[in-house]
Amino acid sequence: MVVQMQGLLSTLSVLDIIDIAVVAYFLYRLYLMLKNTRAATLVKGLLVLVLIMIICRWLNLHVISWLLEKSMTVIMVALPVVFQPELRRALEQIGRGKLFHKRSELDEQELEAMLDSVAHATKVMSRDKVGALMVFERATGLVERIETGVPIDGLVSSGLIQNIFVKDTPLHDGAVVIRGNRIVAACCLLPLTENRNLSQELGTRHRAAIGMSEQSDAMVLVVSEETGAISIARNGELMRYLTVNDVKEILRRAIFQPHAAMKVSLADRLKGLWGGDKK
Repeated sequence: MVVQMQGLLSTLSVLDIIDIAVVAYFLYRLYLMLKNTRAATLVKGLLVLVLIMIICRWLNLHVISWLLEKSMTVIMVALPVVFQPELRRALEQIGRGKLFHKRSELDEQELEAMLDSVAHATKVMSRDKVGALMVFERATGLVERIETGVPIDGLVSSGLIQNIFVKDTPLHDGAVVIRGNRIVAACCLLPLTENRNLSQELGTRHRAAIGMSEQSDAMVLVVSEETGAISIARNGELMRYLTVNDVKEILRRAIFQPHAAMKVSLADRLKGLWGGDKK
C-alpha cells in the first residue's frame, strides 16, 4: 500500500496539483452555494439514489437497477429545471465578478448600532401598533426573496424602518430584508408556512415569518398590527411576546455569535409562548 502511494505521488506534477486544487475550490464554492438551501436537500436525495443503485448492482438486482438507471436519466434531464434559481444566481455572480467575493461581516460596533436602530423602531411600532416584518439574512442567501421587492440598499436606521412600515405607504405591505447593517430591499414577498398545527389566530404576517424561517436560517422579526406584540421566527418556530431587550439579545447571538446557545433564563421565559394575534 505504501509503495503504491509513493508510486502515485511520484507521478504527480505541479500542474496536477494546481488542477486538483482548482477543482477542489470550485466544489467548495458549490457547497457554500447549496449549503442550508432547499437545493442541498435535493442533492442529498440524488446521492441516496446513486448509493442505492450501486448497492443494487452489487447484489445483482437487475430489475431495480434498470428502473433506477432510467429514473436517473429522467432526473438528469430535469436538473436544470429544478436548480434553475441556483444556476441563474451562479451565472449572475460570475457576470458581476462576485463568485470569489466573501460577504463582509459586521464588527461589534456596527452590530450594536444596527441592533439599537432595529430595537428603537420595533419599540415605537409596537407601541403604535404598526405591523412590521423584518428578515435578517444569515448564511443562506435570500436573493430570490430580495428580487420580489423594491431595492433600497440603505443603512439601517430607526427612522427608515418606521417610514417603510407606515400604513398605506407603497412599501409597507411586505417584508424588509436586512443584510449586515443595510436594508437591501423592502416590500418583499415571503413564502407562507404549510404547517397546519399552528393557531388559527395567527395571520398572514406571522405565517410568512414562519415560512421564511422554515426555508432558510434567517431570523424574522414580526410586530403585530393588531396587538403590537413582538415575535421572532427561527427554524420554523415562533417566539412570542418578546421585549425589545429580548429581541436585541436573540439577534445579537444569531448574527454575531451564530453558534452560541441562548441563555437558559431567556429560553425558559420564552418556552411555550404561542398563539395570539392575527396580523
